[in-house]
Amino acid sequence: MNLFFISSFVLTSLALISLTFSNFLILNNLSIFLEYKFYGVNSADLVMVLLLDWKSTIFLSTVMFISGMVIFYSSSYMAGDLNSVRFLFLVILFVLSMVLMIISPNLVSILLGWDGLGLISYCLVIFYQNVKSYNAGMLTILSNRVGDAAILLAIAWMLNYGGWNFYFYLDYASKDVLMSYIGGLVILAGMTKSAQVPFSAWLPAAMAAPTPVSALVHSSTLVTAGVYLLIRFSPLLANTNLFSVLMLLGVLTMFVSGLGANFEYDLKKIIALSTLSQLGLMMCILGAGFSNLAFFHLLAHAFFKSMLFLCAGILIHSFGDMQDIRFMGNSVKFMPLTCSIFNVANLALCGLPFLTGFYSKDLILEINLLSNLNVLGFFLCYVSTGLTVCYSVRIFYWSFISEFNFLTLINLHDEDWVMIMGMISLFVMSVLGGASLIWLMVPVMATVYLPFYLKTLVLGVILAGAGLGVLVNYLYLSVSSRSQLKFLSFLGGIWFLPHLATYGVNGGVLFAGFKFKKILDLGWTEELLVLNMGVNLRKLMTFIQVIHMNNLKVYMLVFVSWIFLVFMILI
Repeated sequence: MNLFFISSFVLTSLALISLTFSNFLILNNLSIFLEYKFYGVNSADLVMVLLLDWKSTIFLSTVMFISGMVIFYSSSYMAGDLNSVRFLFLVILFVLSMVLMIISPNLVSILLGWDGLGLISYCLVIFYQNVKSYNAGMLTILSNRVGDAAILLAIAWMLNYGGWNFYFYLDYASKDVLMSYIGGLVILAGMTKSAQVPFSAWLPAAMAAPTPVSALVHSSTLVTAGVYLLIRFSPLLANTNLFSVLMLLGVLTMFVSGLGANFEYDLKKIIALSTLSQLGLMMCILGAGFSNLAFFHLLAHAFFKSMLFLCAGILIHSFGDMQDIRFMGNSVKFMPLTCSIFNVANLALCGLPFLTGFYSKDLILEINLLSNLNVLGFFLCYVSTGLTVCYSVRIFYWSFISEFNFLTLINLHDEDWVMIMGMISLFVMSVLGGASLIWLMVPVMATVYLPFYLKTLVLGVILAGAGLGVLVNYLYLSVSSRSQLKFLSFLGGIWFLPHLATYGVNGGVLFAGFKFKKILDLGWTEELLVLNMGVNLRKLMTFIQVIHMNNLKVYMLVFVSWIFLVFMILI
């Protein structure tokens, strides 16, 4: 327990230091490069470069603050687990990998942090060591390996420039054809890590990890790494066709995941699909060329999403490790504090005015109206925003308002002060974080001028989404026919992406393996090749061994025979 508290205190202190330093960098308009030379051979130097600018330091403070609160929360949540110390070390390594990735302007050192995130996320997803965890872990790590391979290829292409510190020559290289190939590979890597369509299946599957890990992964570490990398590469890729494709895929991810969350009943999976929807929004605005806005939403989203997962963890604990929202009705009477915090996080996610989510989401949607977004992108973007409110209302209804459907003999209550304190710290940031960030990142007042009907469009979409959320609940309850249920399962299953990512990839390989086993291992091939060859080789080896272990006469006979053979050939 002491280890948890010490780690939490150290991370929170580092977060405050990093935040203060980021303010200093913003005020003085500074970027600091730190170089450490390991050794040099002739003209080749092995140098490690670290970049400290306002983006990296403010992101570091967010990651460390959320990590500190999650570790503090975990000291109580994981108290009964036999492997709690292993869990703590894995989380700390996870955070360190993210830190290395954030402060690296070098593609090789980014790969170290990137691969660290992938490997440790696998260890955390399989933490509970059951079949479901192993399957989810394999899906997670294999999906992420696609992105790792893309970064390795980008490193190989970047040898043409004589160095891997891409930050030094992004502006120059943006006019080079080779750099567009590198940009395409980086976009592929960012899409896999941030689970954009068609790599979306692993994100809900990763819910097999302990809930504190989900809070960390879905707020500020693993899934945001792809967005952050693309933000770093945005000077190179802005106003290119690659970013236009990324914008379309981001909007599609938003829509698919928002629709899927409305037909899901697993509490953690609903919040995971919500994360996927917000990542799609970040990719959409990043593809439109507004990288600072995407970064702003990334930071704002981290606070309330981590809080949502921590509240979900308390609900799951109280209901005896049960995650189905249909059993969680009327819990507001038993757990008023948790439910209040949960609802504030939900409202921040919906973009309710003056909570954290409002400042970034409202600005993104208004900027989308000003940018040259096509009709399809505009429609999907706003409908997805409505769907966010729709599934938030649905969670609120099933978890807190509907009738209590669980066991009658169960003790529901708010958890101990350790969990509550971790949540309250994030609760404060979910209320004040958006305003603080916009004062920090946009010190000069900027106004978005739009007609009245477009200004109120976002509010109208929010209200329409709330009404739709009520309708969806009654629609699903009244469905009876099998064909309708199939259609709803299609909508709720991220459009068959989990099946395509599992059976679609593994099915062919497993079937081919079965065929090979049938032909080679169980057929005549094994009889003819393996068994007969094995018998004959054993006989030959026995004969040779007899010769080897026999007396000198045999050796002399062999020697004379060789000499006789040589003379015969020469004559």
